[in-house]
Amino acid sequence: MPSKSEEPRRLAREELRKPAHEEPRKGSSGFEERLERLEQLADKLREGNIPLDDAIALFEEGMKLSKSLEKDLSRIERRVEILTREPESAQGEPGLELFPELAEENEE
Repeated sequence: MPSKSEEPRRLAREELRKPAHEEPRKGSSGFEERLERLEQLADKLREGNIPLDDAIALFEEGMKLSKSLEKDLSRIERRVEILTREPESAQGEPGLELFPELAEENEE
């Protein structure tokens, strides 16, 4: 029976054996899984001991993963921007001044 420290390595090896065209499933932790897969692909390509055709297939899969991760990050950034711009209370009014920090100085 493999030890707990060997288990992640075993899982990583199994993941690397997947065909290059097979994408990891998307789910609640899909982002993390895809990021981990991208890191595995990069490590495999850095080793340099794989045939050129396999390297190209891995690179192609990595590019697809990279683009989907970038798209998800953009979506997350937009959500964070929206959430941070909301009024603190339900009755609060959004600030419409161009320079709200100057308006606060004038009130003092």
